Amino acid sequence: MNYIIKRKKLIRNILIIAAPAIMEMALNTMLMVADTIMIGRMIGEEAISAIGIVNSIFFLLIFVFSSFNTGAVALISRSYGEKNFKKAEIIAGNNFTINMLIGLVISILAFSTRELLFMPYDITTKVLENAMSYYQIIVVGLVFQFGSFAFASTSRGVENTRTPMYITAFANVFNILFNYLLIRGVWIFPELGISGAALATTLARILVFFIYVYIFTSGKHRIKITLVTMKLKKAVAKQLWKISYPGAIEQFLMQGAFFLLGIFITILDTNSEALFRILITIESTSFMPAVGISIATATLVGKSLGEKDITKASDTGYIATGMGVIWGTIAGLAFLLFPRSIIMLFTDKTVIIDASVNILYLMAANQIFLNAYIVMSGALRGAGDTKAVMRITSLRLWSIFIPMSYIFIRFTDLGVASVWIAEITSFLIFLIFLFRRFHQKKWATIKLS
Repeated sequence: MNYIIKRKKLIRNILIIAAPAIMEMALNTMLMVADTIMIGRMIGEEAISAIGIVNSIFFLLIFVFSSFNTGAVALISRSYGEKNFKKAEIIAGNNFTINMLIGLVISILAFSTRELLFMPYDITTKVLENAMSYYQIIVVGLVFQFGSFAFASTSRGVENTRTPMYITAFANVFNILFNYLLIRGVWIFPELGISGAALATTLARILVFFIYVYIFTSGKHRIKITLVTMKLKKAVAKQLWKISYPGAIEQFLMQGAFFLLGIFITILDTNSEALFRILITIESTSFMPAVGISIATATLVGKSLGEKDITKASDTGYIATGMGVIWGTIAGLAFLLFPRSIIMLFTDKTVIIDASVNILYLMAANQIFLNAYIVMSGALRGAGDTKAVMRITSLRLWSIFIPMSYIFIRFTDLGVASVWIAEITSFLIFLIFLFRRFHQKKWATIKLS
């Protein structure tokens, strides 16, 4: 308790930066949740399965190839701590250019190979038709999403988490409103079904991008991005690559694991597939506050190291992880106390609701480990120790989580519960390695230039 009392100012700083980031992450997830709830209620289980499959493909594409933003946060926050604002602007401009170039290439490839991407899934014709209708529209917004990620990471690097929060709030309101208008065809709007949900999300992402462009080019932000700062510099690109490539590998292995897991789940029936997608959406929502805390932690750890204050960086990591554990306890209690109410937000199908209860109990048990892992990973990334996070996360996924999930799904009657049994086991083991890495403080000696 005395340790916490002495660090009240640090706790306050974490909360000040984390609160808007938490709201942003929660609102970001609401884009996915809104689509899932509205499509589940207004169209049906086949559409939920379709969106889940499309999202698994998009998460693989987005999080792997936008990993330069991990390095950008670390470099910008450290430059900001050193009060080298010109360098921070050059890093931000270069990161934006790289994201846009990658986003453009990935968008073209994603659209041209769309039929190949759905081939591994053992799904019904109806689910495939829904998935293709949704995918072809969503892919249009991909390049704009890459650009927005670059802008948001720049904001976080200079402790401005409010701007992304406000912009994401606008995107949610827009998305939910146009979901309603376009799925059913209200007033003058056409009835587009699942395509309407895709169009609403895509338009929201395009609008968000142009709002960011205005803010970052008009001088209304702490960082101003100009054509001069956007001109690629070999030294800056090399720095970004050095810190970011482990994150790209980590995300490839992580999203690849969930992509493969989605294929495993199609071994089961359509109801199980829909249940899995709903539960993934619920879990993604539950850990968003931890992601927000992780963002604040990465920023403050990077800034502390820029100020040459290793003790402050270490304290930030431990205190923030404690906050993650507290949130995990709260979320876990919600799953234990209200399992049926939570799942009924997404579907009224009795067979899916009944099957979800025991799995939500498993998810409740997993919350503390999951949230602690997310925040501690953020602390290490903020210090530039992205290689360690990549190694530990990759081993967790591919030595335990994926093999155990497959064996239980394929050879037992556990069904969808297999995923969370495997996840709990993997976190229990590898959270120890993550904490040990942070405690050793090898990250304090990492040079980012």
